[in-house]
Amino acid sequence: MNDLTPAERILCALDTTDPHGAYGLASKLRNQVGGVKLGLEFFGAQGPNGFAHVAKSGMPIFLDLKLHDIPHTVAKAIHALMPLCPLIMTIHTGGGPAMMKAAAKATTEAARNVGCKRPIIVGVTILTSMDEGDLKDVGLSTPIESQVVRMAKLAQSSGLDGVVCSPFEIAAIRAACGPDFKLVVPGIRPAGSDVGDQKRVMTPQQAVANGADYIVIGRPITQADDPIQAARNIVQELNEN
Repeated sequence: MNDLTPAERILCALDTTDPHGAYGLASKLRNQVGGVKLGLEFFGAQGPNGFAHVAKSGMPIFLDLKLHDIPHTVAKAIHALMPLCPLIMTIHTGGGPAMMKAAAKATTEAARNVGCKRPIIVGVTILTSMDEGDLKDVGLSTPIESQVVRMAKLAQSSGLDGVVCSPFEIAAIRAACGPDFKLVVPGIRPAGSDVGDQKRVMTPQQAVANGADYIVIGRPITQADDPIQAARNIVQELNEN
């Protein structure tokens, strides 16, 4: 695993469409966490200009669009997004090896062309809102852990830097893919927090102890009465690891 500090491991999900609110919260959290996540909700409403506005906070940004299309289209999309210089970008591993290889190649080429640091490109395995029953509903009879490990190994062999996985697959992926494969882990809830629509969750301390590189935390920080203190509490928990 890398040598990130506890604070650097935390990526705060800004689940909003408001660019000014997102900028304000990113600015407040700048010295508290390692970055913020902007996803489909925000990007669909505000696009690249909204992203650029939040980036003025100086906070590294995880651009979570989960690209999933034919290889050529995904590669072109990555080239189009690269001027934003995100910290991390996501694609779906379900797009297959050709798509993942095209994404990895495009990430390297586009970053060089734009002159920015190459983003970490990771593949989404199984969404943390899904459980075994949901997999069966879409025709997958393989247990979640086995399916996630299979997709992670395929992502690694296709040139991706890592995957997005639930906390419960961390150990198995580490065993299969080694210590340098990046694991971005949502489904993180501090002890006592509402799990919301997540079905496979774990505390920050448990996830990092199991081998997570980055942990994605949204509402426990953004909806707290004091987001800065909420972030500090999570950092303190990780420091006690």
